[in-house]
Amino acid sequence: MLCDVGVIPVIRVDSAEVAMRVVDALVDAGLPVAEITMTVPDALDAISQVARRLFGRVLVGAGTVTDAETVRRAVDAGAEFIVSPCLVPDVVAAARAANVAVLPGALTPTEVQQAAQAGADLVKVFPAQAVGGASYIRALRGPFPLVPLVPTGGVNLLSVGDFIRAGSAAVGVGGELVVRDAIERGDYAAIGSLAVQFMQAVAAARRG
Repeated sequence: MLCDVGVIPVIRVDSAEVAMRVVDALVDAGLPVAEITMTVPDALDAISQVARRLFGRVLVGAGTVTDAETVRRAVDAGAEFIVSPCLVPDVVAAARAANVAVLPGALTPTEVQQAAQAGADLVKVFPAQAVGGASYIRALRGPFPLVPLVPTGGVNLLSVGDFIRAGSAAVGVGGELVVRDAIERGDYAAIGSLAVQFMQAVAAARRG
């Protein structure tokens, strides 16, 4: 589903309650994927509540996971995919043992190769925009045509189409989708509207 949808919202907010409200807004907008990062206070509780309440309607994942124990706790809470900002072989192994998808972070060609060899389902390229954006993804696709790349970091509505056309399997989108100003206003509908625009942009880029 991660590749089918093409947009992985990265929810890094100040409370579990806000995280759940963001997930609700995304699901209502038709985006059935949400990554709740471990930097969210009580993130595991948020994942558990989302997994129970929206079972079958959203694929919920745990982000910013850097150790195997957190993988196990997140999966027990209901996480269906695991995302890490870097390559930690124990995290990949724990996720594979739990039969959930895993997206370790990588940046250099060496790290992309190591992540793929470790058993990554997809490789998160982070921070993508800071090292050249879509042109960097296109360059990586040359030697790694079979590795599904998920650029994250700086992906916005202006650049998302370029990332997809460069060969990205999906994109991770944080503050450009889960906008802090909208949260502070309590305007979760604005986040839902942005979600629709991101999905439309991905679909349009895939159509060529």
